[in-house]
Amino acid sequence: MFEKQQVIYLAGGCFWGVEAFISRLKGVNSTEVGYANGRDLAPTYEKVCTGKTGHAETVKATYNPKIITLDEILENFFKIIDPYSLNRQGPDIGTQYRTGIYWQEESQRDTVITFLREKQKVSPERIVVEARPIASFYPAEGYHQKYLERNPQGYCHVDLNLINDEEFNHLSKEEYEITQLSLTEPPFSGKYDDFFEDGVYVDVVDGEVLFSSDDKFDSGCGWPAFSKPVSEDVIKKHRDFSHGTTRIEVRSAKSNSHLGHLFHDGPGGSPRYCINSAALKFIPKEDLDEYLKD
Repeated sequence: MFEKQQVIYLAGGCFWGVEAFISRLKGVNSTEVGYANGRDLAPTYEKVCTGKTGHAETVKATYNPKIITLDEILENFFKIIDPYSLNRQGPDIGTQYRTGIYWQEESQRDTVITFLREKQKVSPERIVVEARPIASFYPAEGYHQKYLERNPQGYCHVDLNLINDEEFNHLSKEEYEITQLSLTEPPFSGKYDDFFEDGVYVDVVDGEVLFSSDDKFDSGCGWPAFSKPVSEDVIKKHRDFSHGTTRIEVRSAKSNSHLGHLFHDGPGGSPRYCINSAALKFIPKEDLDEYLKD
């Protein structure tokens, strides 16, 4: 069963840093940067930078409301913006750098309006964050997408340390990037690709048992392949529209870790759960009883 996702659009200055911050929130499953609520029907970065198109640099955030509420997203968003600054965030000046919250579903409107009203009650200055439905959104050029992941030393006006990542301190850099930022390890590079010992595979984040060696097979795809999880209750699936295609993303149900994708090209058209090694930890069969006690 596919988890019901929701989408909110956030404008908070240069979209590189806003995207990097919002993408790290647990429960935010995907992000995309683009140009929102302007007049030009074919905006480009160069045109938007003139300030004449009316667009705002904006992050489209797709999230699971069962894991993170819209209120929680907005609270985190307010950590990284100056809500009193009109058409300016950090050193960036222009209407394209205005702040805004743009909802996609009418049901989100009351949450946004109530949130801003409550903030205004305790604010010493007038909040100038736009609040309106999303009228248009055009994805930005490819080199802007996930910019700070590819350019860690790139310009960013946002303090990315404002997110508390203590629960991920035990993860390696690769494990964090794959489970929390939805990256993919190179094919044939993972430690469990060509690995077939008896045991179970658990979520590297919280230790939940996800897959069994009984259901693992050699698909030749370059990543661990399983015919099924130990139970449908330990995973969740939703449609992934990244990279210009439609796929089924697989996440762990409890920790919301990105695991990989589900395909139906296994033997005889059977399911193939294509999972990143870095999202898993293997527990040998002889250690399983002791592991389940803890």
